[in-house]
Amino acid sequence: MLLIPSLHICYRPPVSEIDLMKIVFPDTYKSNTTVLLRITLIVTAIVTIFILSGNTKAAEKDFPFYPGEKLTFQLKWTFVPAGEGVLEILPIKTINGVKAYHFVMTARSNSFIDCFYKVRDRIDAYTDIEMTHTILYKKKQREGKTQRDVVVDFDWDNNKARYSTPENAREPIDLLTGSFDPLSAFYYIRLFDLKKKLVIERPVSDGKKCIIGKAFVIKKETLKLAIGTYDTYLIEPEIKHVGGVFEKSKNAKIQVWVTADKQRMPVKIKSKVVVGSFVGELVSATGLGKR
Repeated sequence: MLLIPSLHICYRPPVSEIDLMKIVFPDTYKSNTTVLLRITLIVTAIVTIFILSGNTKAAEKDFPFYPGEKLTFQLKWTFVPAGEGVLEILPIKTINGVKAYHFVMTARSNSFIDCFYKVRDRIDAYTDIEMTHTILYKKKQREGKTQRDVVVDFDWDNNKARYSTPENAREPIDLLTGSFDPLSAFYYIRLFDLKKKLVIERPVSDGKKCIIGKAFVIKKETLKLAIGTYDTYLIEPEIKHVGGVFEKSKNAKIQVWVTADKQRMPVKIKSKVVVGSFVGELVSATGLGKR
């Protein structure tokens, strides 16, 4: 999903903050801010594209999230504030005659970064209310001069997914049973109990391919954030299926911390790649619990 050139590091004399930003975000280089904001979308997508393996079963309809939930993250690339990301659940909607959860993710660069590379991205994902598969997936990408609108229809009568834009429609691809789009799968993983050394698996499709992804529950850890202190589980997803900046990074890693309670709420995201590191930390959580 991310394709950027390699970054070559060389010595530079001390520079001002503005000069530093020109180095970090040059006009001829797809801004590193884009890397941060787009990676954030990827991270929350990848880490949550899985179902817990083994004999674990989700409690039917006793979900840890409900319409009205809104999670806001502050995003930073290295030490530079870059914007915010939001995960939100909108009211139940009917799609193709089926009642569906409506999940939304947005990524927005801040006013300072807007001067270099303005980002306004949005993803809408719909699953059946039993949370067994995706029904529809939409992505609106607004990054600098790039504008792209993507729709992925999940045709379960024929087990196919079709990726389309206003200009073109790809040939349908085969779907594995119970496939989710990247965003919906984030919420699916929250249905299950986590424990150390658990391996997490689930079919996932973005309309271009359908794969089995894996993630690993590494350990339990207490995190102190500005918003509060949380007992969490650290999860590290497998990223071999992710291209761009990840495949160009020798020791690339994504880490996600989710609360060690029934909500399994993400509170922190961190990654180390060839262009540096980024962090997304939860700064606001509203609409939690059943209404």
